Amino acid sequence: MNEVIKAMKERRSIRKFQAEMPPKELIDQILEAGLYAASGKGQQAVITLAVTNRELRDKIAADNCKIGGWQEGFDPFYGAPVILVVLGNKNWPTSIYDGSLVMGNLMLAAHSLGLGSIWIHRAKEEFQMDTYQKLLADLGVPGEWEGIGHCAIGYVDGEVPQAAKRKEDRVFYVE
Repeated sequence: MNEVIKAMKERRSIRKFQAEMPPKELIDQILEAGLYAASGKGQQAVITLAVTNRELRDKIAADNCKIGGWQEGFDPFYGAPVILVVLGNKNWPTSIYDGSLVMGNLMLAAHSLGLGSIWIHRAKEEFQMDTYQKLLADLGVPGEWEGIGHCAIGYVDGEVPQAAKRKEDRVFYVE
């Protein structure tokens, strides 16, 4: 079977990660894969923040937890040490779609490198907060950005879940 299709079929969302930080070389390869996602008119109107700083990672997790309505102390990133935050240019009409393609590339790349991943929402709400607008400004990121999603990555703690049975009647040919 083709290796790309095999990775697509085997990749699963992981909900328990080891605390160990993956090497920067692996994180860089995952980020590079995100840069090669398809984008509307080739505009590449998406950026990714690679959060490996534990203090900031934990702050994002706490804010995400509040937005999600969970009890304080719940980790919506399931212990993943790396959070890749994907943001789309608010002024580009396909940025949400483009960012979604970046997310897919990030998750597939992580899987292909022996890491687990999961897409976690609420980045939109986080990046409407002054704290995260200031973070972008402090990083020198120009423009207006909307959170698309978080790709939490790290080493899997435990077994990788099996794929759920695929639902039938989801493909229709028009010949």
